[in-house]
Amino acid sequence: MAMFMRKLNIIARCAGMYRTQNSSVQLPGIYHSYVFAICKNPGMSQDKIAKHLCMTKSSVTRHLAYLEQNGYIERKPSEADKREMLVYPTGKMTGIHAEVVQIAKKWTALLSEGIGEEEMDTFLNVLDKIQIRATEITESGGARE
Repeated sequence: MAMFMRKLNIIARCAGMYRTQNSSVQLPGIYHSYVFAICKNPGMSQDKIAKHLCMTKSSVTRHLAYLEQNGYIERKPSEADKREMLVYPTGKMTGIHAEVVQIAKKWTALLSEGIGEEEMDTFLNVLDKIQIRATEITESGGARE
């Protein structure tokens, strides 16, 4: 299983490098997942973004601070609960959204080149099962025997 995790981590790091290297926007690849999430769900809370991206709240807070400082997002307190911060894309973020989507599509196409449809369906089904198990384990507190 260690080799499985290593391979997934390498793929994820390569994806970030690819997004950074193949983007004309001045936004590192690590932030592209935020572009997807925030543009698709404007007004999502920071906590929901953390859960959606499966990241710690502190990491999300740091990343959102970077995005805000660079003009990609606005954070506003929720009217229902002033302690909750809602995140909205700025014109700068919506302006790069289409390019970020195209970079992700190109990456997916390059990775899946030479893999048949049936083989890809099987692979995605297995990944879905693993993702569900990972989510269940982490949501239940992590310890599982």
